[in-house]
Amino acid sequence: MVFVETTTFTKYVGHYLTDDEYWGLQMFLVERPDAGQIIRGTGGVRKLRWAAAGKGKSGGVRIIYFWQVTKDKIWMLTIYSKSERETIPAHILSRIAEEIGHD
Repeated sequence: MVFVETTTFTKYVGHYLTDDEYWGLQMFLVERPDAGQIIRGTGGVRKLRWAAAGKGKSGGVRIIYFWQVTKDKIWMLTIYSKSERETIPAHILSRIAEEIGHD
């Protein structure tokens, strides 16, 4: 499995996860790439709740990613805290997923 980070994800991941926490997330996704809930209307973009910095899943971070099955890649799109943002508009995520699918 190959992980590809968008510049947005790379910019923010260090704000929310330690290196060890991020490694744990990657290992989890290697085993269960379909774990995140598919966001309707996005062409397969998924949202995963992940515990971070002593918080449970419900108060932790949201990982937005796209599992490109045919290329065995997981695109790490963005990460954010639930307290900062509730959702990302589906039309934005769909556009991202469409572009990724054509790389």
